[in-house]
Amino acid sequence: MKRWSPLLLLLALVLSSGGTRAGAQAAGEVEPEHPSSERVLTLRYWQAPSLLIPWLSNGEKDVEAASPGLEPLAGYRPDGSLVPRLAATIPSRANGGISADGATITWTLKQGVRWSDGTAMTAEDVVFTWKYCLAHGSGCQRRQVFDDVVSVQALDPHRVQIRFMQSKPYPYAVFTGSRMPIVSKRQFGDCLGVVARSCAQERLPLGTGPYRITSFTAAGNVAYVRNPFFHGEQPYFDRVDLKGGGTALDGARAVLEEETAEYSWNVQAEHQALQELEDQGLGRLAVAFGGYVERIYMNQTNPSPALGERRSSHDNGQNPHPFLTFPPIAQAMSMAIDRQMIVEQLYGFKGRPECNIVAAPSDYISTTNDACLIQDIDGANALLDSHGVVDDDQDGIRDYRGTPLRVTFQTTANTVREATQNLIRDWWQQIGISTDLIQRDAEIFFGGDPVLQKGETYHRFFADAQMFTRAVEVDPENFLFDVTCNAIPDHENKWTGGNISRACNSDYDALFAQLRQTSPGPKRQQLVKQLNDLILRNGYEIPLINRGIASAVATNLRGFEANPWDSQLWNIAQWSRLESSDRNQGNPLGVE
Repeated sequence: MKRWSPLLLLLALVLSSGGTRAGAQAAGEVEPEHPSSERVLTLRYWQAPSLLIPWLSNGEKDVEAASPGLEPLAGYRPDGSLVPRLAATIPSRANGGISADGATITWTLKQGVRWSDGTAMTAEDVVFTWKYCLAHGSGCQRRQVFDDVVSVQALDPHRVQIRFMQSKPYPYAVFTGSRMPIVSKRQFGDCLGVVARSCAQERLPLGTGPYRITSFTAAGNVAYVRNPFFHGEQPYFDRVDLKGGGTALDGARAVLEEETAEYSWNVQAEHQALQELEDQGLGRLAVAFGGYVERIYMNQTNPSPALGERRSSHDNGQNPHPFLTFPPIAQAMSMAIDRQMIVEQLYGFKGRPECNIVAAPSDYISTTNDACLIQDIDGANALLDSHGVVDDDQDGIRDYRGTPLRVTFQTTANTVREATQNLIRDWWQQIGISTDLIQRDAEIFFGGDPVLQKGETYHRFFADAQMFTRAVEVDPENFLFDVTCNAIPDHENKWTGGNISRACNSDYDALFAQLRQTSPGPKRQQLVKQLNDLILRNGYEIPLINRGIASAVATNLRGFEANPWDSQLWNIAQWSRLESSDRNQGNPLGVE
């Protein structure tokens, strides 16, 4: 166990324990100044973070920004295997960590782990994190992962046991990955329930990771320093500066042209522009393909502004969408899309046409929907005609039971997404569907408060259709839960449910219940495929592109490994800079 000098403990306490976001901003939005001898790593995130507690946000930008400081029990390697973080080892039946009946999993924590203020991290912090998420009114975005959890119990300071309602075929879905880190009970113990979000906005979270958060500005800039109490080897860089804002292309330029940053996340810009930047030789583009599918969610509820607070509310099925609940319409809208053209014109090397919602791992991929790879405008028109969805008043727009097919289609303000919208609008026009396009600010769309900022967030879904990317995890169970009736966002859960389309289908729920009781293997794989196909057959979502996570990485940055299953900063403790005298030696990027 590490021993900490009284001076070091005092220093960390002064720097960390009372840190507030407001206090960090008191001096204004000033660029940090660092001594020339310090090793400073600069990151660019064009989608600026807005919250540093991932439990309260579904935005990947927030998960990424929190991950250098906050840690889960275990993370994921690029191949999808688990790697211990706060845990000493991965529980299994062989080592006694998983009970014979499969209903409990016991995690043993590393000895001597401390928060960044020097206080001990224990199993009680894990228990608290569970309570923090489930507290009524908290706005926790991942409460569904605990849907079948009976209890989380500290057996002693270094062992925590999770008990499930029944045998859990895949028991690793709780407290694993950067989306589900452990938070400090001492720091946030007074922040349960409705005050959780305001606390998270006001306080800089303590962490156990390689870096300690020292400031978080209103502009979405985050500053970190080495965490003196990190339980692993101290990282190479003394400080990390994350700069938020701008465009995806701005972020790529910062690394590949301007040399003002070593890393830029999610460079979702036109592939031709990115390749031209890469050709300058100052860095490279690294792409990780996994389960990130750019998709269109089809609202199953009525988003009419005339409904007031009932707008896009499920209301126990009493507020259906006037035409998108009729599956042939969404099916025709999918058939009209030329996915290959979207890839060729906009995504290039960082995208592939996709016909499934569950696009990874490979054992779970359905082949039932492969017809979507070929655009079929004629077939889409014939499908609508055959179901009587025709242009009743000869105004060029089809009608369904007297309602014209006019859709509002929203996404985030981004050149690739806006260009995709324009293409899809033209294709939908060819099958008699009129489309109005809306672009939202990404910071608010993904990280805003759905209660206060309402229609500016994707949670509230004040549109007929909306487009963005969601990732499937290594095991798809948690992801597929988000299409059950219990996961519908509503007033009661503060719009935190993951069922964005507001679909409620008893056949789907019954299949999902089978999945929860089925061990990994061919039967579980088949159930996942059936659930995927049911989503598409009913038109709840339209898959478009399997999006690789594209990062711009400077030539002199070593250690980066693109990871489709976790934060791109998952191994930031191993990053280092290739100094000028070493640049001609070895692999400068450490990228495979």
